[in-house]
Amino acid sequence: MPYQKYIETVPGSATNKIFLFTLSTCVWCKKTKQLLKDLGLEYQFVDVDLLGMTDQISAYNEIEKYNPKIFFPTIIINDGQGVISGFNEEKIKALI
Repeated sequence: MPYQKYIETVPGSATNKIFLFTLSTCVWCKKTKQLLKDLGLEYQFVDVDLLGMTDQISAYNEIEKYNPKIFFPTIIINDGQGVISGFNEEKIKALI
């Protein structure tokens, strides 16, 4: 993961490993981050649109493994045991 140095961690309870691929300008990505924060959960994320071209390509290739249609946000729980494409509050709460 060449983009690994750009991953940010938001502190909270670490009941599950939660990773988000997001866009800095995406309203649904912001809602997802806020929901996780409100739930007090730790998560990591990377804003794909803020990466350089090489890192973006790497991120898109990684997203495609979990979400072939490449929706944002893409939420990966416990290294792929659960995946949520897009903002869905009920699914987020159920999987987490």
